[in-house]
Amino acid sequence: MNPAKTPAIPSLSETQHNIYDRVFWLAYLANILAVMANALTFRFAELVHYLGGNEQTTGNIVSVGLIVAVLARLVLSSSIDYYGTRLVWTLCSALFTGGSLVFLLATGLGWPLYVARAAFYTGLTGMFACSMTHIQNHVPLSRRTEVIGNLGSSGFVGMIIGSNIADQVVRWIPDLHEQFYALFGGAAAIGLVYLLLIRQFPQTGHHEPMTEPQSAVRLLYRYWPGAVVLAAMMMGLGQTVTTVFLTRFATERGLNGIAIFFSAYAISAFCFRISVRNWGWTIGRRWMLFRGLMGQTAGHLMIPFVTEDWQLLIPAIICGFGHAILFPAVVSLGAGAFPVSARGTGTAIILGMTDLGGLVFAPFLGWIIDEAGFFWMFATSAASAFLVGCLYLVVASRHPDEESRHGRVASGVGTAP
Repeated sequence: MNPAKTPAIPSLSETQHNIYDRVFWLAYLANILAVMANALTFRFAELVHYLGGNEQTTGNIVSVGLIVAVLARLVLSSSIDYYGTRLVWTLCSALFTGGSLVFLLATGLGWPLYVARAAFYTGLTGMFACSMTHIQNHVPLSRRTEVIGNLGSSGFVGMIIGSNIADQVVRWIPDLHEQFYALFGGAAAIGLVYLLLIRQFPQTGHHEPMTEPQSAVRLLYRYWPGAVVLAAMMMGLGQTVTTVFLTRFATERGLNGIAIFFSAYAISAFCFRISVRNWGWTIGRRWMLFRGLMGQTAGHLMIPFVTEDWQLLIPAIICGFGHAILFPAVVSLGAGAFPVSARGTGTAIILGMTDLGGLVFAPFLGWIIDEAGFFWMFATSAASAFLVGCLYLVVASRHPDEESRHGRVASGVGTAP
């Protein structure tokens, strides 16, 4: 792990600074809309199956989208720091909305579906990167992990709303073609509303622009975040399992849908996110990351034993706990390795490593399902998260968590060693 330059110890006034202002709540609402729209597309694997593909086909399409998204990040990430978030944010929102519209019109497994998935995912991940960069630049450095976590809780609200709407669409519209019209058309409509909303954002006063664009590859080499990259990839693996393949698992088991899983997942994650919002200061971010990966491990091990809808509740709650503490720790540690002037690049890159995790594992997981079944797919994802969690803890234990140390001093919780 390559920790960022030690920040100045924040003052007590920084820890008491009101970060929950109009900018935060606008970002919160926008994030709800983005995740709600994404949740309507969780049945993408069902669309591929409807069009004649199998699980590996789904994995291949997802991987192509992720390849383009990762490459796009290398171009767009430094643009966030040079041009500011507004322009890049608008472009990414347009890509997301356009990709959703093409899903709506898809009639086969040809290149338009691959292009649409690439545009959709590039836009979605860019939207999240811009949102996280914007809010980090708006608050004192010592409270980045807190605001990342609390802004991220909006995603769980969006997940609950979106997954329940999706299940109701499936329940009340029996025709598959009409279902996809409602789901992907709804995602495109929400994307348009999101685009209009973010145009209302004021420019943050804490942005320190680059004097000229810098290569994301060069910045990554210079400020390499270290072992947290592997944890980010495991986060991407977990998202691929739940947002791409879980719906196919539910269909195979004859379950009524996935809303019960994502509702419990989101409620659990929201509650844990709020209740442990100060863990970045108290137990430290590396322990947050480790516990998050262990939660993901346990949850994925439980899912293949589910035979009835209600049995999804326990693994959903545990996966929700894992996500609640894993995401803010990964983003804070990864982006924090970069200087403030390159914070947008750092945020985009660490989220890009999440994409890379999906890219590496999506086709492999789809192949495992086709060849050996869902049990071995879930076992593989759980084992991967467990091994990376243990490896990260060993590597990270050699380095102090500066945010935890300085945050405790500023808040009066403890003294610096």
